[in-house]
Amino acid sequence: MEHDPRHFRVDEYRTSGVYWCGRGRITHLPTGIVVTCQNERSQHANRETAMKILRARLRKLREEERERELAELRGEQREIAWGSQIRSYVFHPYTLVKDHRTGVEVGNVQAVMDGDIDPFIYAVLEQSAAASPA
Repeated sequence: MEHDPRHFRVDEYRTSGVYWCGRGRITHLPTGIVVTCQNERSQHANRETAMKILRARLRKLREEERERELAELRGEQREIAWGSQIRSYVFHPYTLVKDHRTGVEVGNVQAVMDGDIDPFIYAVLEQSAAASPA
């Protein structure tokens, strides 16, 4: 998509001074990024250099967008450390599973180990529903 010629406006002009120099300016229309190059003596070389710089900037922009999307998907991440567990499981001398996020406690550890985690799921859903504005 970024290589579609319709997405670029190329302006080339000559500047005068001690030496005649061809100057190239390329604008990427969808993003508004403008790159100007006048390092080389020819317009063609300046245009190629400007296009390389523009492609690098578009690549960087695309990577930054991807990082923002990934960060949004990840959400808040806590540090994994002692005491940051979500649930505690006690098997002996009594049986108890406690969810530290919601405070829900279940006395049947074996049922939880077999996959019965509905009480914890419902508690998290209720907590998030109560926290979000209606």
